[in-house]
Amino acid sequence: MSASTEHRFDCQLVWSGAEKGPVVDYATYSRECRVTFPGKSPMLLSAASVFRGERSLPNPEDLLVASLSACHFLSYLALCARKGVQVVAYEDDASGIMARGERTFHFTDVLLRPRVTIAPESDAALARALHERAHEECFIASSVNFPVRNEPTIIVASPV
Repeated sequence: MSASTEHRFDCQLVWSGAEKGPVVDYATYSRECRVTFPGKSPMLLSAASVFRGERSLPNPEDLLVASLSACHFLSYLALCARKGVQVVAYEDDASGIMARGERTFHFTDVLLRPRVTIAPESDAALARALHERAHEECFIASSVNFPVRNEPTIIVASPV
């Protein structure tokens, strides 16, 4: 773990949809943008299709759910490595719910469904318990104001 008490993350967003014409009215302007991160590959984004975005591109809502899933995954694998749980496969079918509030839409819940396969010599009870700890340690989950739940499935691999 870094000794620093603060970490900075930067990106640049450029409205690439401007190439398709100016904003004239709500129904017709392009919501496409390009996001770059220093030293990393650029990413094309759009609004969610329900908000007139390009269906084939990821949107901020997708990225929020993906960030929660990835943060849990990375926290979990780090804990497993430290506690001697040998993870041989991991996948997650995560989903988030947005609902209209008084003024605007907001996330009300994200459910992570990690499916973890562990080596036969690993402790399945410990593997399950580490999900709770991973949730507590996930930087992204601790930064949001809605519940992030997880329903893990632990599978013990067949002995080779």
